[in-house]
Amino acid sequence: MSSTSSASFTSSPSQTPRADALTMEVVELIGDVVARFYADYEKAAGEHTLTGPQARLLSLLALEPLPMRKLALKLKCEPSNVTGIVDRLESRGLVERRSDPADRRVKVAAATDEGRRVAQDLREGLHFAREPLAGLSEAERRSLRDLLRRMLDA
Repeated sequence: MSSTSSASFTSSPSQTPRADALTMEVVELIGDVVARFYADYEKAAGEHTLTGPQARLLSLLALEPLPMRKLALKLKCEPSNVTGIVDRLESRGLVERRSDPADRRVKVAAATDEGRRVAQDLREGLHFAREPLAGLSEAERRSLRDLLRRMLDA
């Protein structure tokens, strides 16, 4: 790095940019949104006598059947934890284990019809995100969506 580089960089070897006040405010706001989303999600899960991790796993499986290892990666936990969550959801008839059509040696977890219905109810029970978004115009919601996608793709 040249000696004329911007002072907005730290002196660490990784040269991570320093956060300016606006960036820090955005980071704080994102943190607040995440916290409120999780609180709303936990409440919606509780209404179905599910834990947050059970509800998140069920929501993933409502989209597509997944092997345990992929579920563990998506949930950022150990495969043994996923096995326990799947066991509990399976005992309630919300999830079932199947052989993977691509490799019969691999087992995948899949939402049952009842599991997909509960996952839909969970999504509809998330009021925190839906209510403030309703106050934005369609163009504002598209802009927010596009900005969030850019952040996630970075």
